[in-house]
Amino acid sequence: MEHRKQNTMKTSTFGLLLVALLLDSVSVNAQKGIEDGSRFGHRADSVRSVKNIALYQTFLDVDDFGKAYAPWKTAFTETPWAYPRLYTDGAKILRALIADSESETERKGFLKELMAVHDLRIHYLDSLNTLTDAPVSPGFVLGMKAHDYLMFAPMPIDIDKAYRMEQKAIGMEKEKSTYYMLQDFMDLSLQKLKDNPGHIEQFIQDYLTASHYANARVKALGTGTQKHQLWETAKNYIDARFIESGQTTCRCIQAVYSPKIEQHQTDLQYLNQVLTTLEQLKCTGEEAYLAASEAVYRLAPTSGKAARCGYLYYKKGETEKSIAYFDKAVELADSATAQAAYCYQAARVLFNQKQWSRAKQYALKAIALSPNDGKPYILIAQMYASNPNWCKEATLNQCTYFAVIDKLQKAKSVDTSVTDEATRLIDTYTAHIPSDHDLAYLGLKKGNSVIIGGWIDETIILR
Repeated sequence: MEHRKQNTMKTSTFGLLLVALLLDSVSVNAQKGIEDGSRFGHRADSVRSVKNIALYQTFLDVDDFGKAYAPWKTAFTETPWAYPRLYTDGAKILRALIADSESETERKGFLKELMAVHDLRIHYLDSLNTLTDAPVSPGFVLGMKAHDYLMFAPMPIDIDKAYRMEQKAIGMEKEKSTYYMLQDFMDLSLQKLKDNPGHIEQFIQDYLTASHYANARVKALGTGTQKHQLWETAKNYIDARFIESGQTTCRCIQAVYSPKIEQHQTDLQYLNQVLTTLEQLKCTGEEAYLAASEAVYRLAPTSGKAARCGYLYYKKGETEKSIAYFDKAVELADSATAQAAYCYQAARVLFNQKQWSRAKQYALKAIALSPNDGKPYILIAQMYASNPNWCKEATLNQCTYFAVIDKLQKAKSVDTSVTDEATRLIDTYTAHIPSDHDLAYLGLKKGNSVIIGGWIDETIILR
């Protein structure tokens, strides 16, 4: 069946006949279009071509495909570049004849003709596209050919042949692939997987390709439209084929890629493809993702790749390896701002592991590298608030919150983007400062300075 609305013939049968007769007036001998390269041929042949086109269309209008076949076949054979509808109408006629045939031999014969119609359409496509306001691409026609093969070829069909055809068509069309091309592609790839488990990696890539193009079309189309619903159905169909494969869990994906990574330790292109695949499948928490990330870093070290490894080791709970990679990220960074960002990330890792002193050191490095960034100041304030006790005297420990507020005020003064967060935290931590009564008990009053000892090592002014 044709899957794109085709232009109706813009010229009437009478107009076509008139063109043929005009051509005939400058020609001596009757010739077919296939013989002399003209659209309709010359003299008697041109008249016959126009008559056959008009005749088969008359039968086609009433769905009498049997009677439409002979005049269509003659026109198609003698004038193959007359106009595009010879191909779309011919495909429609042949599909109907295949469906209605009771003889296997006859069905195979019509199928062979149908495949040839698509091939010839591709061959003459450049010329045919000049005759229509709705030109099509070779990939579109090839995708239709693959679809017709799947629909009408006798069982068992040649899965590899159909898969290669569809893979090539989608490779040509990319984001312009039709919904049925993507659905057919997933059906074929899934069947190949069932026949050969070794196809699993390619199956995953096929799914990601089909899913990407389908998702893009769904997002591009307005909700509530018929096309949007059609592509939404196609997207769900593609997902269903992936689920049917039984390879949807990250544990399964890990099993597929882990040994592959070991075999491709020096293949940067493959390793990057694995990373992209695992990211698209949301399987970045697997060992395979970490292994591929480290291998990519070793082959082509950059600050970003080092930081990715640092983050992954942090998620894994291996703090020292995480910090080591963040240190490498700092070394490889090409700007002070980037270096500061990696120092800040290292500080957060250490803060979450309650390594207060080391966390503060990295936060101070971040401040030295990027003085106008308020986030490291806020992080130091949160460190102090998380572990305010530095002596045995409770009131003096409460004085730590003056240091907390100082850091938050500093954050606001250097970076207006953190004002709201810093203000909220100031309001929270102000409730924890010691009362005047408790300070007086220790002989302290507003205006006095107090040295906050231990790892904090700050001097504050009571207020």
